[in-house]
Amino acid sequence: MLKEKIRALAAAHHGAATDIRRHLHANPELSFSEYNTARYIGGQLDKLGIPWQPMANTGLVGMIEGGKGAGPVVALRADIDALPIHEKNEVPYASKVPGVMHACGHDAHTASLLTTAAMLLELREEFAGSVKLIFQPAEECVPGGASFMIQEGVLENPRPRHVIGQHVMPELEVGKIGFREGRYMASADEIYITVEGKGGHGAMPHTTIDPVIITSHLLTGLQQIVSRQVNPTTPSVLSFGRVIADGAHNVIPDRVTIDGTFRTMDETWRFEALRRIEKMAASIVEGMGGRCTINIKVGYPVLYNNEALTAATRRAAEEFLGRENVVDLDIWMAAEDFASYSQVTDACFYRLGTGNAAKGITSGLHTATFNIDEQALQTGPGLMTWLTLQDLAR
Repeated sequence: MLKEKIRALAAAHHGAATDIRRHLHANPELSFSEYNTARYIGGQLDKLGIPWQPMANTGLVGMIEGGKGAGPVVALRADIDALPIHEKNEVPYASKVPGVMHACGHDAHTASLLTTAAMLLELREEFAGSVKLIFQPAEECVPGGASFMIQEGVLENPRPRHVIGQHVMPELEVGKIGFREGRYMASADEIYITVEGKGGHGAMPHTTIDPVIITSHLLTGLQQIVSRQVNPTTPSVLSFGRVIADGAHNVIPDRVTIDGTFRTMDETWRFEALRRIEKMAASIVEGMGGRCTINIKVGYPVLYNNEALTAATRRAAEEFLGRENVVDLDIWMAAEDFASYSQVTDACFYRLGTGNAAKGITSGLHTATFNIDEQALQTGPGLMTWLTLQDLAR
């Protein structure tokens, strides 16, 4: 029975998957600099005899042809970059690179996809069609590696009918999987504003144009865009996490800079809101006598899980793992550049449980103590192999 064969293969490959993940974890590289990572992945594909080509500088695309002839094409995606975080885990495979860490699970994503590729090779006589393997750089850095991969033709020649991706989720216990149809993750744009005034002595504010006071009004005023100008049914977040007013206790500075992020679940409202942010910022600052410079970096779009594909993928996951191990996910205002694929073709992005409270594996993504229960490296490749074969057979 195919299902049992896949489960047996996932168990047999678990040790190798763990070794790959630990190698990657110990040797992380930042976005757009994943040169050694790309060489390592290419070497693994070479060992398997899978043809591949470089793309987007540090990305790779491989292809597996089924043994039953021509058929549909399905793409599977993993991201390969790490984060600028200094690891605090005391494990044998801890990062060897100071200040750089796989704190978002991309090492696990890559190990899982390489293992899935090895399993699909062993099962190639079971399917017709092709599987495109996308190893994508720079998920963590705007504008994101996905956009460059798409520009260079990753979704062409041949064009996949679907793109499927998975992402670790420490809040889910290992062995469980999460799905959400439709809108799942938010768009994310970066906002940088400089407010210029006229500095001076704190005891003589009447001789200044105080950019600190202006900025305080600006921060409060901009919140009206999400509290009063958008339909409450459209999730929107405007947050500023960096404010620099480089004066002193008795010195009013000449300028203040603020950095923030705007996120939403609606692409039309997204760009309308950015326009309103620019207009309101200029109006508030100039109305109080200052000058305003605004720089908006357009980031990732909304991640949209195609309803029909996601429903079919969920049913297949329930069949493989048991209905009790497949859960519903809520919308999440974090962002993912897998969203770029979902804006071009039908896509499904699901979550792989990696937490284990009994083992103390509970730290969140993007933290210095993030880790995974490596049993997920059996669940992940097994499930992805099953989902791929089920998709190709539809």
